[in-house]
Amino acid sequence: MNSKLHRVAPFEFVNQLEASLREAFECLHPKLRPPFSLVIPSPIEYLELNQAILYGILTEPQFAKVHFTHLCAIVTDGYKFFVNLIVKIVFELYTKLLDSVKVQLIWISRKMVDVSAEGVQNLLICLMRQIAGGDYSDWNLWLAAELLRIFQDNWEWLLEEPLVLTSALFTYLRLLADHYRLSGVSKFETLKQMEIDFCIRVLRNHFDLCLRIGRDLIRLLQDLSHIPEFQALCKDLLSNPAEFRALGFSDISQIYARRTSSQYHLLHITPEMETQLRFLLTHVRWRNHRRYQTWFHRKFLSRPECETIIPDIVRFICCAHHPPNEVIQSDIIPRWAIIGWLLNCCSTNHVASSVKLSLFYDWLFYHEKSDNVMNIEPGILLMVNSVTKYIDMTCSLLEFLFIRVDNYDVVRRDFLVRGVSSAFHVLVRKGVVHSLEVLTSCSSLSPSLRQRLSCMFLASTSEAFPMAMEVSRFSRPLLPLKLPCPSNGKSQELPVQEMRIPESSGENRSDRALDNSISVVDNSLASCRKPILSCNGFLGAISELVETLGEAAKKSKVTGLQILEKILFLFVNTKFSIGVETPVESSLRPEALAHQIMEAFKDYGANMFDPRVFRPLSCTDEIQSAAALVICTYIFSRHQMMQDMMIFWSRNGYQVGPWFLVYASTIAYEADMICSRNLMDDQSSNKLNYTKMPFLKHHIYKYLSFMRFQTKNCSVTCESDSVVEFKLLLKLKEDAFISYIMFLQSSDASKPLSKLLFSDLHSCCDWGAEGLKPLFCAIFRYLSDLSTGKEEFIHLLVDHSEHANLVALEFDVCLKRFSLFGPDIETIVHLVKCSLNWGSVEQQKLWGLMISELSVSSIQLEKLVPQIFDLSVSDSNVHSIVVEGLFNLCCRCAPSPELVGMILSLPDGNTGGFAASVLASWVVSNGSMLFGSLVECLEKINWEGYLVLQNSTGVVINNSSTLWLLTFLNKGGLESNNHISKVPADVQHLKDKLMQAMVDSGKQLIS
Repeated sequence: MNSKLHRVAPFEFVNQLEASLREAFECLHPKLRPPFSLVIPSPIEYLELNQAILYGILTEPQFAKVHFTHLCAIVTDGYKFFVNLIVKIVFELYTKLLDSVKVQLIWISRKMVDVSAEGVQNLLICLMRQIAGGDYSDWNLWLAAELLRIFQDNWEWLLEEPLVLTSALFTYLRLLADHYRLSGVSKFETLKQMEIDFCIRVLRNHFDLCLRIGRDLIRLLQDLSHIPEFQALCKDLLSNPAEFRALGFSDISQIYARRTSSQYHLLHITPEMETQLRFLLTHVRWRNHRRYQTWFHRKFLSRPECETIIPDIVRFICCAHHPPNEVIQSDIIPRWAIIGWLLNCCSTNHVASSVKLSLFYDWLFYHEKSDNVMNIEPGILLMVNSVTKYIDMTCSLLEFLFIRVDNYDVVRRDFLVRGVSSAFHVLVRKGVVHSLEVLTSCSSLSPSLRQRLSCMFLASTSEAFPMAMEVSRFSRPLLPLKLPCPSNGKSQELPVQEMRIPESSGENRSDRALDNSISVVDNSLASCRKPILSCNGFLGAISELVETLGEAAKKSKVTGLQILEKILFLFVNTKFSIGVETPVESSLRPEALAHQIMEAFKDYGANMFDPRVFRPLSCTDEIQSAAALVICTYIFSRHQMMQDMMIFWSRNGYQVGPWFLVYASTIAYEADMICSRNLMDDQSSNKLNYTKMPFLKHHIYKYLSFMRFQTKNCSVTCESDSVVEFKLLLKLKEDAFISYIMFLQSSDASKPLSKLLFSDLHSCCDWGAEGLKPLFCAIFRYLSDLSTGKEEFIHLLVDHSEHANLVALEFDVCLKRFSLFGPDIETIVHLVKCSLNWGSVEQQKLWGLMISELSVSSIQLEKLVPQIFDLSVSDSNVHSIVVEGLFNLCCRCAPSPELVGMILSLPDGNTGGFAASVLASWVVSNGSMLFGSLVECLEKINWEGYLVLQNSTGVVINNSSTLWLLTFLNKGGLESNNHISKVPADVQHLKDKLMQAMVDSGKQLIS
């Protein structure tokens, strides 16, 4: 049967989507002509109507307007289902659609934009993907022109859809590079001018949205730099960024530092090509790869003009296809091999150069925290695996990489060197390649290449690189800072350098290399010779630095932090204290300096101590911040000026307390982790390795920097700068919390410390659930006098903690690392009483924690359990969670004589056999001890009418529990239970005493 939608090859299966649409159209054909039914269709009928109407619109152009009117009359889901049907047709059938159907497809797509249909954004993006690069056929050019007209005719709508706008820009910048090459062809001229006008309009007027594309925007613009309109634009990008009026954009390196999302790379690959590439990279094995590559080449790359699509394929492979480990470890053809084959397919030098740039583009700007190592993996593997048989490939790639580093952006060459060096370092450290020795020791490589490679890699292992967005603000190399020497007034040069950890000979290279996950701010303060400054020297040095702080921070956050560190260290290492009566410049008073610091660093996306920036244990932006620098300096010095600055911020609405709490808690948490790890590794060693704890690592670095400056001793260190003494670690933890408490006391003396602590903790919980476990662990461990047993803290814990964190807390409590509830029974009873008003989930979490702690504590359960029952919670239908918690707690504990006697004394009430159930559990888990405790318990009982414990307050023994035990013994349960086959008591004597008790109580025993 011939299809009215698409071309069907001989022996080709019927497409299921087309078949379902046609079937719906044929069934409902009478209903698709006016007058339309006024009956509201059922959900199933609605879906079938959508299918039938779409088929009618695509195959009956003469009735398209009628069908669309019908659709508008019945729509109930914002056209969502209808649009999804169109997307499926575009994705599955577009290349096979009949020409008339393609025209109707664009017509109905335009209508969907007009009505702002739900999901139309995906439809337009899917249509853009069908515009193939390197394809100059009439229908491909027609599709490009039609979509461009839709965007131009719906400009206001397009501005409200940033993803569609940036996707269109990304698509047409790439197409323009192809179309502009063919000059003098009339059918291209109109389209080329439309593309130029559209791209320039977006870039000039909405550059803030264009920034979302990332660094590949510059790569595309580079290919268009020969077009006059783009020449002027590229010139402004390099020398006049303010022309674009984009908030926060001040230098092109900011774009370099932003990785392009993989969703953009999909735009340059048609869905059919994507399917074939993913099959090639997921299922084809080495021994079969040649015939699949030949087929792919014949299908997509056979025409000479199609070569221009190869750079897009390489970008897709590097950035949008990341195979899982099972594929990487199998004999599936790897990504680097496909890229090597594609390089060999290039017949022209400019295409080969574009392919190499696509391969190495992320290398030039690589930063570990913002980039994915999988994007740069194919490049290194292609070079390494080509050494033995294809050394020319390795030489060509290395030469290209180093040439690009030197010439891609001469002004920002240092930025590119950092990126490539960081890429090499991360590839080795993460084990993508064991080392670079295969390249540096290869005699077939020229000595200059090997030397350059060695220098590049050594640079990466000896420097701690700043974060991408910080480094991106450098437009030229940093110059040494000039600081007036307080002794003679002459300038003393303080070189800007990075702090390094000496390598230890006993470690692997990947372990010795400095972890790039932390950027360590300049530590050059050790070169100062006189840390105790006179008043005049103090004023001169601080005043000059304060004047330069704002301008330096605007150019580079790193430079600003370096200067801020110098200012703070100079303040706290003087015998001079700024007071009200001190005749100093107003700019040096704590309040004024705090305001200047706040203004200097506000350009980096958040205010000081902004909760949107600080997420516990997310240690990149938080460590490298002015707030963290202020906090750690205050911890080391506890200087009054530092305290006054933080109080000023706090009283002006800044989240100083929560920040401080998270900082101290994270330091303590990481310190405790390395203590436990090192003790497991070496019980006798008090040298603790801290290098894999990012917050603690940075804190120790700053402590060493502070001490070197304070003692003018540049050799102050912790052994090899990779281990720390246990005593020092303990001191750092204690100092952090002592400083925090001092801050709380000084911030508001009218409130109790526990209230202030709870307020800070509550603010931290409102920031998000990430990293709350270290917070609660530290608070209950190091601030226990303010938090243990407090209802508000426990409620906050169970309300905001996820199940995984609670389980970890239960382990810590069982190991007695800290206590949540304390040893006071009255406190626990009060907490249980308060919890009756909580939600069921919160109560369950509470009892999980309580069972973990009480089962290993010294609290006498025989006193605690009756008091909880006295709260009138014995009704399991009303307070089932409490009863269940008591039951699990009793079952988990050993049946001591006192506890067994208490269980026997509990009344039945409405608990549904609580006491008997506990006894039954003990019979299985600890039968020997249970019966021994029963004998000991009964010996203490005074038999007078009712069974009453001599040492109790007159509580009557529960006869139903006694009956259960007797029934169990009479039925031979004792002998059949392997757990209690041997008991330290005369069982018959025990049965006699229990039977006598029942008789004395006036009950009849049924044997």
